[in-house]
Amino acid sequence: MVSGREKFGAFVRREREGKEIGLREMAKKIGVSPTYLSKVERDEFPPPAEDKVKAIAKIIGCDTDDLLARAGRVSTDISDIIKRHPVELAALLRTTKGLTADDITRLARRAQKAKDE
Repeated sequence: MVSGREKFGAFVRREREGKEIGLREMAKKIGVSPTYLSKVERDEFPPPAEDKVKAIAKIIGCDTDDLLARAGRVSTDISDIIKRHPVELAALLRTTKGLTADDITRLARRAQKAKDE
């Protein structure tokens, strides 16, 4: 989990309740029991599998990568990219240490532009 952030379960519960989505409704939509989801939201159980986290993100309208990070996970597609280029990506990520979120966004845009050329 990203330090300094609200725990996964508490975040999901707050967002779900803010959107006035019932616990049973959410549980049904993601294919789990209400009891299980309640325990996840109270941080008594760890976050569910990636597919369930992605479904939750879609339902509550939050960024999938952010919710996966709150769950202590990285999306499978990102993991696959890292496995294909471990040395290069480790070096790239280390260069971002100390950059602001805006700096990283600009860097990502430059990379996308280079990819598109």
